[in-house]
Amino acid sequence: MAAGLLTLLLALFAYHRLVPAPRVVADEHIEKLVLRTIERKALAAPTAHAFRVIAPSVVRVRGYGEAHKGKGRGKAADEALSIGSGVVIVDRGVILTSLHVVAGAPRLKVTFADGLESDAELVGARPDQDLAVIQAATIPDDLVAATMRSSSDLALGQPVAAVGFPFDVGLTVTEGVVSGLGREFRTPGGRMPLRDLIQFDAAVNPGSSGGPLITMDGEVVGIVTGILNPTDEGFFVGIGFAVPIESAAGAAGLSPF
Repeated sequence: MAAGLLTLLLALFAYHRLVPAPRVVADEHIEKLVLRTIERKALAAPTAHAFRVIAPSVVRVRGYGEAHKGKGRGKAADEALSIGSGVVIVDRGVILTSLHVVAGAPRLKVTFADGLESDAELVGARPDQDLAVIQAATIPDDLVAATMRSSSDLALGQPVAAVGFPFDVGLTVTEGVVSGLGREFRTPGGRMPLRDLIQFDAAVNPGSSGGPLITMDGEVVGIVTGILNPTDEGFFVGIGFAVPIESAAGAAGLSPF
């Protein structure tokens, strides 16, 4: 029995010599390892990247008219008749937007990403696609035109983002997917339906019209034109529509690619 005990002790001694004890890692060392991993494998949200690319090219569009004079008041001031969004497609200040945003407004103003406000004028329109082209009178020195991409290879389920000024709360980005292609939609009061539209589920609301629908690369594939709500309410319930960029660029007399 003594020999067996001696053999066991020798075996345990040899094991501890060959197998080192586990190393105790200090909390400080663990924190450094985590930070190093984050630095090496920083995850960039695709929508955040797309927004950074397109944001310098997105503008707020307002239509103004003369407000009615009240009793005892002097000269009537400008009144905002409409609010929408637009996207710069030529760096000389050529902007695409929705026709229903600017139609009937005696005066137009756009606000660029850097805060510069400028008068603008309507220079082209395609009522059958609810599209308008406006020209800004004054532009920033470093104005950036958006990059356009063909919508012909869009696939159902493909991620997209909508950028604009819903309810005039400020520049907003929402994400979703392409829900349908070749859709038809009649705008409220529209005399003819809009055809061959991109359906998507990124949230848009009044004020978003005219803004770009973009890929995760920040490239414009459509111009937001409206939302479908089966009730009389004018807010988003999951179905938005955009005019393909091919039609939108055609309204400006441009080849988009």
